[in-house]
Amino acid sequence: MSELLAREPAGIRVEGVDLSYGTTRVLKDVNLEIRPGEFFAFLGPSGCGKTTLLRLIAGFNTAERGRVLVGGKDISALPPWKRDVGMVFQSYALWPHMTVRRNVAFGLEERRVARTEIGPRVEAALKLVGLEGMGERRPAQLSGGQQQRVALARTVAVRPMVLLLDEPLSNLDARLRVQVRRELRELQQRLRLTTIFVTHDQEEANTVCDRIAVMNDGVVQQVGTPMELYDHPANLFVAGFLGTANIMPGTVLRDGGGAAFEIAGGTRIPLPPGLAAPDDARLVFRPQDVSFLPPGADAGGRRLIEGEITHREFLGASIRYGVRVAGAEVLVDAPHMGGEGHLAVGGRAVLALDAARVKLLTA
Repeated sequence: MSELLAREPAGIRVEGVDLSYGTTRVLKDVNLEIRPGEFFAFLGPSGCGKTTLLRLIAGFNTAERGRVLVGGKDISALPPWKRDVGMVFQSYALWPHMTVRRNVAFGLEERRVARTEIGPRVEAALKLVGLEGMGERRPAQLSGGQQQRVALARTVAVRPMVLLLDEPLSNLDARLRVQVRRELRELQQRLRLTTIFVTHDQEEANTVCDRIAVMNDGVVQQVGTPMELYDHPANLFVAGFLGTANIMPGTVLRDGGGAAFEIAGGTRIPLPPGLAAPDDARLVFRPQDVSFLPPGADAGGRRLIEGEITHREFLGASIRYGVRVAGAEVLVDAPHMGGEGHLAVGGRAVLALDAARVKLLTA
């Protein structure tokens, strides 16, 4: 693997980037700092600008304003082939008429690497991704997962300072995605490569990435570790996109002793001291922060909410119930214990909510 080890990991900075397609602003004053050797994700829905930003770093898009620095060097004006950046495309972009070995060697030949060096680097790359002995096959003779590995081998063979992955798992089935994403993480750590991973799948980002930039409408909404984003979302979009959240409309009530949030039906949820409470805020809590209270049980200081069970979904380790509360729906995750009965759809339920775990967020 020594043939493929990158130089010292390079940090990436994106400073004040704006980019438009015609009259449509696609990226809006984007500022990011990605640490050397970090596995970083751009996460967001389709059309949010994440792939556009990745292609900008790769050199396939040009910003109207701002700049991109890799290892402290401004690369904004450099063409893609001079940026020392390797990109794995969503479609893999393999040459169908070339063997696996020739596909992997292609980037090295374009860079005019000495022929005596190309062979060892190609073989090292194929070994790294588990494709030893497949060098003479053509892409059509490979599975989707194997084609993805060829694309990855071709990229790491050129020893880039930065690795860019544009939804590389989207063409794989669910089971193979889990396997390959784990392999990607292991490979990134072994090569010590600063890596950016574009995905719309929050599970993929959460399981492999050190930090995540959540994007929407061309704007970076929040940057943090997966746990930071889940536990402390900055706004309603992040709360709803990272995991499942109950987002309840209502009214902020204040008196001399503190504040409370009144949801539909008149139930009041006391707010923790010091919690900012804008008038246009909504009450946010996760399905695991609320539970069913058995008849006669002590609420233990938790706030009680009454409603009707409207549906349930079996999720394996848990059962997710929908409970209608005065026109709004509350999702509740209850642990699934084999052999125990389930709550009936249409039945009444009393929910216990820990007020200390609620958040007030705005758009």
